[in-house]
Amino acid sequence: MDHTGFSVASLEEAIQFWTEAMGFDLARQGEMGGEFLREATGVDDPRCRMALVTAPNGYPIELLEYSTGSTLGETPRSAGAIGAAHIAFTVTDIRRAIARVERAGWAVKGSPQPIPAGPRRGTLVAYISGPDGITIELMQPSV
Repeated sequence: MDHTGFSVASLEEAIQFWTEAMGFDLARQGEMGGEFLREATGVDDPRCRMALVTAPNGYPIELLEYSTGSTLGETPRSAGAIGAAHIAFTVTDIRRAIARVERAGWAVKGSPQPIPAGPRRGTLVAYISGPDGITIELMQPSV
C-alpha cells in the first residue's frame, strides 16, 4: 500500500486529531487543484488543501480539504453503514491509546473487547471516531 487518504471538513482539526490524539507527525502541507486534479478525481472545481501525516512506523495518511467538500456529503456515522470504511492500527496498550484520544477530545465508539475466536483470538479491539466521523480501529494483539 502507498497511503490512505481522507477528505475532511477542516484541515486544521484533522491535523490536530492525527498529531495529538493518534501520535502521528505532520510531514508536509500544500495546495493543489486545476485540470490534473479534476481529471484524476472527477471532482468539479477541485481546489484542495492537503496535509500528509505519518505514523510512528512511517505509514502516511493524506488529509484533503476540498473547497467544495461541504456540498458533497459526509462520512457515514455508523461503522455498519453502507459505504462506511475504517482503518486499523496496531497498538501496544489499547487503554493508553484510548485515554490519549479522549484527552485530545475525541470519541470512543465502544469499549475494548477481545476477539473471541479464530487466528486473532484474544486481540483487543475498539473503535474510535475522529473528525468527520472517520472510524479508526485500534488493535492490541494478545501476548
